[in-house]
Amino acid sequence: MSSPVQIPFQSMVIIDRSLETPVYLQIVHQLINAIQRGVLIPGIQLPGSRALSQELAVHRKTIVSVYDELHAQGWTEIIPNKGTFVSSKSPAKRSDSLKYNTEFLTSYPSTTGFQIKQNILLDVPAVGSNATLEFTDGLPDIRIAPLDRLAKVYGGILKRKSSHKHFGYSHVEGNEFYRDTLANYLNNTRGLHITRQNILTTKGIHMSIYLAANLLIDKGDLVVVGDLSYYVANMIFQEAGAGILPVSVDEDGISVEAIKKLCETRKIRMLYLTPHHHYPTTVTLSAERRLELLSLSVQYGFIILEDDYDYDFHYSSSPVLPLTSADRHGMVVYIGSFCNSLAPGFRSGYLVAPENLIRELGKLRRIVDRQGDMLMEQALGELLEEREIQRHLKKAVKIYQERRDSLCQLLASELGEYVSFSSPSGGLSIWTKWDPALNLMRISKNCAAQNLHLPQKLLYQTENVTAIRLGFGNLSLPEMEQAIEILKYSVEKM
Repeated sequence: MSSPVQIPFQSMVIIDRSLETPVYLQIVHQLINAIQRGVLIPGIQLPGSRALSQELAVHRKTIVSVYDELHAQGWTEIIPNKGTFVSSKSPAKRSDSLKYNTEFLTSYPSTTGFQIKQNILLDVPAVGSNATLEFTDGLPDIRIAPLDRLAKVYGGILKRKSSHKHFGYSHVEGNEFYRDTLANYLNNTRGLHITRQNILTTKGIHMSIYLAANLLIDKGDLVVVGDLSYYVANMIFQEAGAGILPVSVDEDGISVEAIKKLCETRKIRMLYLTPHHHYPTTVTLSAERRLELLSLSVQYGFIILEDDYDYDFHYSSSPVLPLTSADRHGMVVYIGSFCNSLAPGFRSGYLVAPENLIRELGKLRRIVDRQGDMLMEQALGELLEEREIQRHLKKAVKIYQERRDSLCQLLASELGEYVSFSSPSGGLSIWTKWDPALNLMRISKNCAAQNLHLPQKLLYQTENVTAIRLGFGNLSLPEMEQAIEILKYSVEKM
């Protein structure tokens, strides 16, 4: 057995005085680590507090505290008149205390010691960037969100004597007050006829799609999407075991004729739509096609998953009502959120469906998000009730329309020889088609060098498509001018 003198504690224990962790706890953690990994074996004697304090250049009281903590946790045992020893109950049974590696003791494993599944379906392009300017996927400007009012309402809820009810486990479908006010809001703005029993609250559109796919899709089912379609939704469907069937999209939206032909030869389980503004091309599904799709869904029995991610932003006229507003047979599952209406950080989504489906989805949500965010839902419910969100949206639509018009003007005047586009009737993005001779990835890299982030996920370049989805909602007018100036420079540098 090694004696205390033979163990090089000075090399084994690394003290970093810049950390917030107290020095004695740093020593405790590293000694426990050494015991757990067999560097300090059971029964070995530790140096006296004076000797170890001198070796580690710390105060003797620090080592006394170290030994007290080790003993309290059961890692050491004290034998009267002999000293402190590593507990014989330690799980490490064999090791050479001199064959240690400091990095081994202070680092965390970089890989698992067991095999794991690596899912390439869920790989997405990196989104991080230090650039101060960015074209997004169609995100809102959080600078104009009613954060002050939200903070006051949220803080007021916390101060109420009745707030304790929001801290317990909640109703499985979400905050009942919020679902009541949300049902009224959706009835007034989307032409629905629902109650809170038809609403499940979620943490955003992605969670809603995931829950719906997990419950409604079995391995081998077929899901029809637009060509092109929302890549995250496609990933979720494929992860659930579905096969993806893309069909063409034109200026009136997804092709009903193509879907009908598929239904005549194959069993379709689900149709995923972003009808208000198709993702990524922003075209609106015509009213005629909406009714035809509802009829087809009844005839062939497929589910319509309606993702209404930016319904609140429409500029020229009243928006076409969602398919679910005309659904008389319970074929549509409707998804929306306030993430785009307010700010992405407000992870507040919702799913609308017949009551029997909401109950089953609620059971599924309970095992991944039992509580939800009852406080935030209460705050959003109160903002809806006092019409603060409605006033914000009315103001925001005017701001975003001005930004849409500005971006269209800048694209036409500065980049007209390279790009073509149509001004969208709503939403926070423009679908731009570019000269096929251009390399979009190289343009993106040129932009990055000039402090403009043009994310890879916005770029669409194949044999048939050379396009960029340019989000404008997050950019002020001066920022947009600067961004287009950089984009023009990056294109001309090709």
